[in-house]
Amino acid sequence: MPKDHLNTVFKGALILSISSLVAKILSAVYRIPLQNMVGNTGFYVYQQIYPLYGIGMTFALNGFPNFISKLVAEQPDETSKSLIARRVFHILSGLSLVVFFGLQLGATWIAAHMGDVNLAPIISAVAWMFVFMPWLATGRGYYQGKFLMGPTAVSQLIEQVVRVAIIIMAAYFSVRLGWDNYRMGTWAMSSAPLAAICSSLIFTVFGLRYLLAPAPAPTHPLPSYRKLTKRFVIEGGTLCLVAAVVILLQLVDSFTVMRGLVHQGQLPEVAKALKGVYDRGQPLVQLGLVVATAFSATLLPALTDALAKRQPIEFKRQTQAMVHVSLALSMAATVGLVALMPQINRLLFGSLEGTTALRIYIISILFAALITTYTSVLQSLNEYTAMIIGIIAGLATKVLANYIFVVHYGINGASAVTVLSLAVMFAVMWLGSPEDLQQVLLESGYLIKLLALSAVMGIVVILSCHQITALVGPILANTRGMAGIITVIGVLIGVLVFVAGAVYARLFTIREWLVLPYGKRLIKAVAKGKEHHS
Repeated sequence: MPKDHLNTVFKGALILSISSLVAKILSAVYRIPLQNMVGNTGFYVYQQIYPLYGIGMTFALNGFPNFISKLVAEQPDETSKSLIARRVFHILSGLSLVVFFGLQLGATWIAAHMGDVNLAPIISAVAWMFVFMPWLATGRGYYQGKFLMGPTAVSQLIEQVVRVAIIIMAAYFSVRLGWDNYRMGTWAMSSAPLAAICSSLIFTVFGLRYLLAPAPAPTHPLPSYRKLTKRFVIEGGTLCLVAAVVILLQLVDSFTVMRGLVHQGQLPEVAKALKGVYDRGQPLVQLGLVVATAFSATLLPALTDALAKRQPIEFKRQTQAMVHVSLALSMAATVGLVALMPQINRLLFGSLEGTTALRIYIISILFAALITTYTSVLQSLNEYTAMIIGIIAGLATKVLANYIFVVHYGINGASAVTVLSLAVMFAVMWLGSPEDLQQVLLESGYLIKLLALSAVMGIVVILSCHQITALVGPILANTRGMAGIITVIGVLIGVLVFVAGAVYARLFTIREWLVLPYGKRLIKAVAKGKEHHS
């Protein structure tokens, strides 16, 4: 690959990574004011249907565009690229119409199986988003296949900003005008098709020129619709499945948690509120994953480059750095959030309800981050078998165990099964990955050092919070303002303990430190300290 072209690819990957990061932060953060405005039951109404939106947008944003970009990049000339995009658009249009009519006609049936028939209009509202999925996915995939990441990045940001704005407006008017929770939910989920329309406008010129205009004569043989559909199901389906792992687990929750709580003996209104409390964990896990995977993702271009240049030693080093950084950040985020959960729960959501369930749920960050990292490496090696088996095994665990655990242990049981399902997924992927990739976690006593350091950090943070609470008294400590102060102090203490411990224990190599923010400055500071003492 020529150097100029490689630089274009790296710059494009950076632009897309930044826009994805901003979109993920927006997607996680808006749910906190939403819950505060509409309460636990209103939040339950929104979160019950959110997985349907999440799956659709994951397909339109990540899964199918990544597969389409591969198809486009394989074509030898511009005409072939446009023709393959046209065929892809036709296949996706058929698929999206099937999903759209399935959701519209089956809305009441789906809502009934979620345990709440009042959700039907919200399902019908979100279904319209699937009409725009082919346009979005094909446009994004076409430009990514030509290594032009700008249109995808812009459409991604537009989609999130428009959707979040409409959701917050719906919540505001719901409170101001006294709407019931289901009317609020319908308006909030109408944000999905409206945001899809706005983000689709970026691809208007592309669509009119390549998808709707008369087709040019082919210059090279193209794969038939049958072969293309087969590849869509196998390759595209795998990418979509990988991208939507966490959301698919949430979809299982939508069908089992509410019904399980009612079976346990809870009144329907109490069960709805409890499901809303349980759903508090989702934005926290999303934010934790953003922190855990953002910096390790910066190593992906170097990983791809090493593979393209057939440099196995460099590939192994980059893989090790990526896994180590992701695991350390996810472990630190997990332990920190578990230690500070009472204060975080009070600060963000105004109560301590569900603190135990949220503490269990937060452990998902650790396994979800490892799954994300390992799937990136396995995809670059074209190793799909372990991923598919792992995801199916994890989803099967969630489907088979969730309802039973909810009936016996309530929302604590649902949290435990989510963590167990992700652990099963990762275990299968890890065992099915090449031996070199397995050894990355076990080299140089890294895992033992990390576990010991994380335990020390967690204990110090918990003791510090208890000490502050004892000093200010229980009444003041239970206010949101003081919860915020304790949280900030706890985070600062946790970061200082973890960084100091990582330096002392030599947890990271120099390469790994450089990936982290301010890592270069820290290396220089440590080097100066050694010189001073010597």
